[in-house]
Amino acid sequence: MELEWLLEGGVTSPLGYQASGVYAGIKTYGEEPRYDVGILFSTADARVAGVFTKNRVVGAPVELCRERVATGRGRAVVANSGCSNVAMGEQGRVAARAMARHAAKRLGVPEEDVLVGSTGVIGRPLPIDKIEQGILASTPTVDGGALFARAIMTTDLVPKQRAVRFSEGGRTYTVGGVAKGSGMVHPDMATVFCFMTTDAPAEIEWLRGVLRRAADVSLNMVDVDMDTSTSDTMLLFANGTAGGTEVCDGHPIASALEHAIVSVATALARDLARDGEGAKTLIEVRVRGAKTLADARAAARTVASSPLVKTMVTGRDPNLGRVMAAVGRSGAEVDVDRTSVFIGDACAFERGSPTNVAYDVIRRALDAPEVVISVDLGLGAEAATAWGCDLTEGYVRINASYTT
Repeated sequence: MELEWLLEGGVTSPLGYQASGVYAGIKTYGEEPRYDVGILFSTADARVAGVFTKNRVVGAPVELCRERVATGRGRAVVANSGCSNVAMGEQGRVAARAMARHAAKRLGVPEEDVLVGSTGVIGRPLPIDKIEQGILASTPTVDGGALFARAIMTTDLVPKQRAVRFSEGGRTYTVGGVAKGSGMVHPDMATVFCFMTTDAPAEIEWLRGVLRRAADVSLNMVDVDMDTSTSDTMLLFANGTAGGTEVCDGHPIASALEHAIVSVATALARDLARDGEGAKTLIEVRVRGAKTLADARAAARTVASSPLVKTMVTGRDPNLGRVMAAVGRSGAEVDVDRTSVFIGDACAFERGSPTNVAYDVIRRALDAPEVVISVDLGLGAEAATAWGCDLTEGYVRINASYTT
């Protein structure tokens, strides 16, 4: 089954979805025109699954979403940037519910079918009056996905949207997605909003399982700065508008639909890493030869998140022992005498010993918009891939003056 990637496709590419984005005066940073309140809406009843941050400090929107996705139903998500509504106690909970209530009234759907996302500064009151005005000014349309993508951005430099289409069993199905996240990005589940849609029908338990698996190989394999957010929210809507019977385990299109969902989530994960705060280089870490999948993931994530590996890439400095050190502290089973490290196609360590590859070759491999670091543990057949970015002075500047 081949996927057709849709040029300029996004979260409203599947049938039956509309979105909007407006400026309500919450966000004071970023290039104009600014947007800071967005709505994503399914015109038909939909199933919805969600995964959320594992940080024990969470915002009121995460609490509300966890409660509502437990029903498996959802019609919309209303989101804002500029204020995360975190650490605000009961005041924050009241504001999150008010946000959902205003959106439900605007859309004409039950309040319990509206989910909420807020991202931005922690410990500041949510300006609910501005958000209400933004919601009233919103008119979701099929073409509004790009505006919604802009409305959820914080320090992101570019909006992130992806969509694919495939045909199976005489029908055509589409999967779309949108994401934001540039700093405070680290599993679990990486610091992002990621909202995904499909026009396929899906049984709720199947949908939940697919979303968990998709998150594990995409957003949970991304790192920018080793900080996990309080607001991470990943939602997957399935409204069945394209027709057919509900997809479940063993369904004829189950494999194809899961492949499409995972592909969109992975593409968005790469986009997030590429747009890390201050980043100039996307780092892809490929680990193979691990004894277990957990080992492969741990090793890949540790290398991708290592500040020393990140700054090695920043300076194009072939200090490759840093990769070996990160692998060794990852918690994965490692035998240094079986471990090999590659930068691009250049083998830097072969079975635990440095090769005679010239440093200039390594420098050239590091001096690229995308750098691939490969590690072969030589112990088994499991593999995993993680994504990160270099660590630059730009990251320090952004975060040294974030609220001032």
